[in-house]
Amino acid sequence: MTTALEQGLIYAIVALGVYLTFRILDFPDLTVDGSFTLGAAVTAKMIIDGGSPLLATAAGFGAGMIAGIVTGLLHTKGKINGLLAGILTMIALYSVNLRVMGKSNLSLLREETLISPLKDNGLLGTATSIMIFAAIALLIKFIIDWFLHTDLGLAVQATGDNEDMIRSFGVNTDNSKILTLALSNGLVALSGGLVAQYQGYADSGMGIGLILVGLASVILGQAIFGSRHIFVSTLAVILGSVLYRLVIYFALDIGFNPNDMKLITAVIVVIALLLPQWRPVKNRKPQRPGDSISGVSIGSAPTHYTAGQEAR
Repeated sequence: MTTALEQGLIYAIVALGVYLTFRILDFPDLTVDGSFTLGAAVTAKMIIDGGSPLLATAAGFGAGMIAGIVTGLLHTKGKINGLLAGILTMIALYSVNLRVMGKSNLSLLREETLISPLKDNGLLGTATSIMIFAAIALLIKFIIDWFLHTDLGLAVQATGDNEDMIRSFGVNTDNSKILTLALSNGLVALSGGLVAQYQGYADSGMGIGLILVGLASVILGQAIFGSRHIFVSTLAVILGSVLYRLVIYFALDIGFNPNDMKLITAVIVVIALLLPQWRPVKNRKPQRPGDSISGVSIGSAPTHYTAGQEAR
């Protein structure tokens, strides 16, 4: 179970990235599947070439930001539909990742990584490693909380809420979208770099279906733990990621076939979408204008924050 907790906290960084685009910006970004692998590929390649693990991880984060910027430019300057822009970047990144790695798989088993001190001292899979990964996830959460309370962060929230309105106030919504996509994919790539070091390899297919995992974590966490305030909302995303990994762990533990994990993930998302309609949960939460029937606004106005307000 400790492995599931560790993985949940590492993948929580992916969920926080997906939260920025899916919940804050209301943007269906499928770049995630490619940027996660890109972060892993860049990090693994630099470590194998003798680079510092910390610098390699930072480079993976930067590469993910570039991928997000490309999607943002395709959407804002190229006037390409957001969903299609993400798909185009994701497809292109598959070839880019193979170019970076030089082959479909890179092994880090004998390389010095950020995880090596934990492995060498027998701390991986213990309470110490869980606290370290939790501290990293919480640090990123607090940075996101701070950012969303700045003037720039409020402009990003307002862009997701009502783009036409905030543009009439003189805000450049194109820049807001590009910045959010860059940050989101940077976080996803950062998680990819950490996952590659954690599991000891980077693979060209490791990001396939990751957007569903991120969505499952965001929706599941916010359906159970709430999303009324920024602080609670981002914390719920982290808890949702951990809960998702625990569900997968128990599913495997009771004998489910590992090949069924994508099906189980889809079922988890469906349950999380239906959960807000369950009467006890529905009665606990006050209804707000704009709430969809499932409590999750997909493809419509998001139900989070507005400029100048803490939350709604």
